Amino acid sequence: MDNTPIFTDDTIVFGLLMLALGFVFVTESIKTGFWPKFYKIVPGLFMAYMVPAVLTTTGLISPEWTTVSDNGEITEHSSNLYYVSSRYLLPAALVLMTLSIDLKGVFNLGWKALVMFFTGTLGIVIGGPIAILLISSVSPETVGGVGPDAVWRGLSTLAGSWIGGGANQTAMLEIYGYNQAKYGGMVFVDIVVANIWMAIILIGIGKRNRINKWLKADTASIEALKEKMSTFSEKVKRNPSLTDIMIICAIAFGTVSIAHLSANYLAPLFEGIVASIESPTTRNIFTFLGSKFFWMISIATIIAILLSFTKAKNYEGAGASKFGSVFIYILVASIGMKMDLTMIFDNLGLIAIGIVWMTIHALLLILVAKLIKAPYFFLAVGSQANVGGAASAPIVASAFHPSLATVGVLLAVFGYAVGTIAAIGCTILMELAAIS
Repeated sequence: MDNTPIFTDDTIVFGLLMLALGFVFVTESIKTGFWPKFYKIVPGLFMAYMVPAVLTTTGLISPEWTTVSDNGEITEHSSNLYYVSSRYLLPAALVLMTLSIDLKGVFNLGWKALVMFFTGTLGIVIGGPIAILLISSVSPETVGGVGPDAVWRGLSTLAGSWIGGGANQTAMLEIYGYNQAKYGGMVFVDIVVANIWMAIILIGIGKRNRINKWLKADTASIEALKEKMSTFSEKVKRNPSLTDIMIICAIAFGTVSIAHLSANYLAPLFEGIVASIESPTTRNIFTFLGSKFFWMISIATIIAILLSFTKAKNYEGAGASKFGSVFIYILVASIGMKMDLTMIFDNLGLIAIGIVWMTIHALLLILVAKLIKAPYFFLAVGSQANVGGAASAPIVASAFHPSLATVGVLLAVFGYAVGTIAAIGCTILMELAAIS
């Protein structure tokens, strides 16, 4: 079916996304009338995500579409905006937001960050089999199938994605041999459910003070780090010259180029090393080491941390983290563009499994956060480091403060490392639930 959007040229689509972001920032800056009341309920970051989603839903733009020629030939097309945002602007943003990081202050955030991350992982591991049991009691055919068509095999790829990332998802597809003709349906569930959950988290950020009060959370370490970073920013603050801006761009994109260059060598190198491992299970556990995205994000972050020990950190005074925030908002808009709200109704059975699954993940996070009095920051970032990975965890973290973006990256790297082995454990439980 031909589903070509009205605008297909990326230059035009990018302009529309920037206009959407401009609309959000203009309305958020209005201090009287309707808009202040609106943004008290709905945070600007959520709107930066949702307005592009509305543009996609109404058919103005689209991340992917197909055209049908007069002779019936079907051609698939896609926008490159998310790829550019995630591969170029995201690492550049991480560099600029990490330049002035206080590494000691990050480590002083303590053990609760790790506890919430692993709670999120556990929520995905147990959420899958519980979702299968609950849905099978209402609609057994939804979780059925035999051989390569067995639904639990397809859900294993969701476990890989929601604990680790794309590399872990691909590893699970290989390990459990799900019918690749049906794999698109699982990718579809991944996009819809993960984006709905991210939208809920973004809304929660706007209500974090009320949530922290209910959790009786101790936010002292986070506030201390934010205060320290704000004090440093004020101390080195200056009116940026053209030279300052060009040097900031040089630091950001020079680091991105080094990260890509290194990733181009390291990913194939480790892919070869991992491929030589005899045990299939062990081999697939380390599949993420063959991911260029993993190495690109990791290297960009490491270089930025090293730069934070040099005079380069003083460029925070010229607005380094503000430039990083611009890149993050463009990434948020490109992620929102991937969400067609009508997709929710296309495969309600699998979507129901995904929603139940994510609800269990969320409830476990809330329970543990309440028990250990963890701030909403740890809940939100711990969840996104699992479900969203390195693309969205820094977005959520930086919404609290630009200097916290690195926390999201560090936790997301944990997700890559444990993603496949935790997903295997989840899949074993899902298989048992499906055949019970």
